[in-house]
Amino acid sequence: MAEFPEILTNSRFYLELKLTGSQEPVDGYFMECQGFQVNQEVVEIAEVTPQTWGKNGNSNGRIVRSKIPGNIKYSNIVLRRGLTISMTMWNWLASVQESKWGDERRDGSLVIYNQAATAQFRLEFKNAWPASYKINDVNASGSEHEIEEIEVVVEELKRVKVS
Repeated sequence: MAEFPEILTNSRFYLELKLTGSQEPVDGYFMECQGFQVNQEVVEIAEVTPQTWGKNGNSNGRIVRSKIPGNIKYSNIVLRRGLTISMTMWNWLASVQESKWGDERRDGSLVIYNQAATAQFRLEFKNAWPASYKINDVNASGSEHEIEEIEVVVEELKRVKVS
């Protein structure tokens, strides 16, 4: 009997970002990630061929439609975690806002682990930069954790084999 692959749960994962100049060994551990999506646009082409057609075969110029792959689009990634004292994400956004976005593009990866803490799944993204930053509403009488959210634009996203 073939061995059934382990089902990966979402309870053991982290997103790791390493930013140039950072003093932290890992710039971000996130508890929620959304938006890992790749879309291939479809381009439809209509061509007129010299082929004859019709009931009597006397009509010229048959129209043939073809669909070919177009541009690839990557969704923005939304990352959420409990608010920490780290200023890394805020400083990254601030640097982009100061017109340094070309220098602040970063690469990163999402790694999902099995219950034995062994990496099983990996997505890598390229040329990411933060588009927005949010902290949830603060309520002194509430018992919820404060959540930090950052939306990151990516130019490339791919799944890679875990070694």
